[in-house]
Amino acid sequence: MPRVGMMALRKDALVNATIGEIGRRGSLDVTVGQIARTAGVSSALAHHYFGSKDELFLAAMRAILSEFGAEARRGLAAAGTPRARLDALVRANFGGRNFQPEVVAAWLNFYVLAQTQPQAARLLRVYQRRLVSNLTHAARPLCADPVAVARTVAALIDGLYIRHALADAGPPDAAAAMATVARYLDLATGVAR
Repeated sequence: MPRVGMMALRKDALVNATIGEIGRRGSLDVTVGQIARTAGVSSALAHHYFGSKDELFLAAMRAILSEFGAEARRGLAAAGTPRARLDALVRANFGGRNFQPEVVAAWLNFYVLAQTQPQAARLLRVYQRRLVSNLTHAARPLCADPVAVARTVAALIDGLYIRHALADAGPPDAAAAMATVARYLDLATGVAR
């Protein structure tokens, strides 16, 4: 009989191993067996918990999005001004684990998978809509066209992820990425941080 909590621990280990293996390889060209070995479990157990590699990868992206959401909520709770709310959302995208090489690689592969896999496409749409909605809400008191500002910031974030995923310049530079978006927000809102 399995110990209580082991399933959750094994699932977490498989999700983290998925992110790590995709980051190491830079693609979804990994097997469930490789992921399971990294997680220290059998591939049969990985298939039992997730069913397929796509489901395992979607679970990994849900974990990444959950971390992002928690980071965003913490930042928004501490923000006292609309500009601080914008900065908190930007920081959530580039702070903590969110802008590490393996997570950036997972995002790049997620964008690709969303082109052909309906569940991935739906998850990506939910994330994009929430991000633009939160950015629009924060930008509304600061500019005449908050939706355009929000969409531009979201595009900058996506572009910076893609640029870092494709660059051979070492680990992503979160401070430089945040500064790039901040410069745009300074111009678009007329409110410097």
